[in-house]
Amino acid sequence: MAVADRLQSQARASPRRVTAVVSLVGYVLVFGTFGGVFPFPSISNETVILLSDAIAVVNTAALTAIVAGVYFIRTDQVRKHRAAMLSAFGLIVLFLAMYLLKVGGGFEKAILVEGPVYYAYLVMLAIHILLSAISVPVVVHAVVLGLSHTPDELRQTAHAKVGRIAVAAWGLSLFLGIVTYVMLNHIYMWEPRGEAALLLAIVGPKLRR
Repeated sequence: MAVADRLQSQARASPRRVTAVVSLVGYVLVFGTFGGVFPFPSISNETVILLSDAIAVVNTAALTAIVAGVYFIRTDQVRKHRAAMLSAFGLIVLFLAMYLLKVGGGFEKAILVEGPVYYAYLVMLAIHILLSAISVPVVVHAVVLGLSHTPDELRQTAHAKVGRIAVAAWGLSLFLGIVTYVMLNHIYMWEPRGEAALLLAIVGPKLRR
């Protein structure tokens, strides 16, 4: 309890500093995983595909929670708004854990489509990734403020302004992530990227769906 009180006190006194530290940890985990800095246990091809589906479910639930949170705050249901947004944040943390395991221990997929659809997919994927990176500090800052201040105190902070930016960037990123997932896994075919393509050469179409 004392530790929790101390953390809340620090977040209350220096929300930007806490935001910077938490955001930095997130960036280090992601870039370290892509760079092969952090060791991950190898996972089976079936697990990679299962994680892809699970991530899509988690992101859909997170987007639903965000939309609900916006509705609750607009109807002045502060407690429900807080619960919805914290649920969304918790789901994103779960997404991050699953995504890092999939990338670090498995492989990434490349879509098998050409022409305008391919370029539209790349544009949506690029915007999704960019917004995911940009939204980290604003989402974390909104959460830090929300957890360290009372509803009355929040009115004197940048929580509402930061929250609107977070919802816009975070929500659009999630939506585009879901769209690209459907295109990659349920509309068009895919193949593993890089070295994983060699490892999966013997598996064939049965893993593609």
